[in-house]
Amino acid sequence: MKATGVSVSLGGRTVVSSVDLHASPGEIVALVGPNGAGKSTLLAALAGDLPFAGEISLRDKPLRSYRPVVLARQRAVLPQKAALSFPFTVGEVVRMGRAPWAGQPEAADDEDAVVEAMRLTETTGFAARPFPALSGGEQARVALARVLAQRTPLLLLDEPTAALDLRHQELVLSAARDRAAAGAAVVVVLHDLGLAAAYADRAYVLAGGEVRREGPPASIFTAELLSSVYQHEVEVLPHPRTGTPLVVPRR
Repeated sequence: MKATGVSVSLGGRTVVSSVDLHASPGEIVALVGPNGAGKSTLLAALAGDLPFAGEISLRDKPLRSYRPVVLARQRAVLPQKAALSFPFTVGEVVRMGRAPWAGQPEAADDEDAVVEAMRLTETTGFAARPFPALSGGEQARVALARVLAQRTPLLLLDEPTAALDLRHQELVLSAARDRAAAGAAVVVVLHDLGLAAAYADRAYVLAGGEVRREGPPASIFTAELLSSVYQHEVEVLPHPRTGTPLVVPRR
């Protein structure tokens, strides 16, 4: 995926301004920045779910040229919140991820895709439970299982770890890493800079709807940049074992 000069206006206000971005097969790209930086809006534009100015291409074709069902076979989107109006079971929700493949040869993989996605997200044990009866964290894992079951070459994940405990944060990003290792491109919005540093190959630091810096987290996560962007003094220390950046607020 490649975005060039992408801008998004909502309610007469420019929320994303002239962003250039690319995500290649095999890598995880993190979008980080403070609240209101434009991360989720940018992700929605990359998904084709919001009108935008500029150019976005997916597999060397303009995003605007894709029919919805064909686009759904190319990219899977995890929104911040998973809301369902009817009491579908967990298994039914995950199977929704296979809907774009109906009538295609890939439909033969439906059952395997669902089983694997639920295993990866540790949701197999409550497959028969109604989705609305789950906790927020459980719902988040089921929503991710739906995305994984879709088996697309591009994953767009909006704060997939926000409602999760430590174990399941690691599980989710490990699943994203596995998909990238299998050849998918993953773009993920993260608030936890430690997770971004540990799992992302590259990061885009956004503020005020603009990209302030782009590159490997180990190179760009500096105390000067992050203190400026978040408007709070931080220290950036190397992890004692891995050397990845640890961002610590000054208190």
